[in-house]
Amino acid sequence: MIEISGWDILVAFWNMWIKDLWWLWFLLIFATLAPELIKAIIERIKRDKKYSEINKIQIDKDLINRLRRLKPSEFEEYIAHLFNNLGFDTELVGGSYDGGIDIIATKAGVKHYIQCKKFISSQVSVGDVRDFYGALVDHLAGSKGYFITTNKFTLEAERFAEDKSIELIDQYRLLEYIKLSQIDNLEVANKNLDVEKCPQCGGNLIERKGKYGKFFGCSNYPKCRFIKKIN
Repeated sequence: MIEISGWDILVAFWNMWIKDLWWLWFLLIFATLAPELIKAIIERIKRDKKYSEINKIQIDKDLINRLRRLKPSEFEEYIAHLFNNLGFDTELVGGSYDGGIDIIATKAGVKHYIQCKKFISSQVSVGDVRDFYGALVDHLAGSKGYFITTNKFTLEAERFAEDKSIELIDQYRLLEYIKLSQIDNLEVANKNLDVEKCPQCGGNLIERKGKYGKFFGCSNYPKCRFIKKIN
């Protein structure tokens, strides 16, 4: 009588059902995962197309109004899409972080943190910015925080952020980011464009329009408030 050990049974099972039929197991696993994978790819394509269409709006006022009509979650997705176009790898995190960190944007191995406020008439208060800073102050070694809104920041909020590693991006600065993202090769374009530098901090001087007409303002505003009049 031949004794069959448990090991012999295991080897026979391997040879019969796994080793020789690996392709069948592969097909079963693929069939299980494929629907979710395909769904995720289709959703990503639709989302990118949707937000790319927004960027084609030429009139600044119409573009801001379109962004204001997005749902808060859609605005976060749009900002993630925007930073993707600016060369960042982005991750939507939503409410999983205290203080309302909505997006983690990684570039050159460094994580940056973004909060989004889709406001129509309300301005971002100093309390909002203070809470955001408190949530990420322990993460800012070599990184940066971005607070982005479709409206404005109060003067107190701007003053609070002046000496901190937080960039406040209001509706006008957001438009500049959108226009910058539409340049195919940002690094080459920035080298080729004749951009005048700020004499105080080295930032780019950007044409803006204020109460008394057009002027050049520093891209690092509000941390740098250098202004050059346009003759």
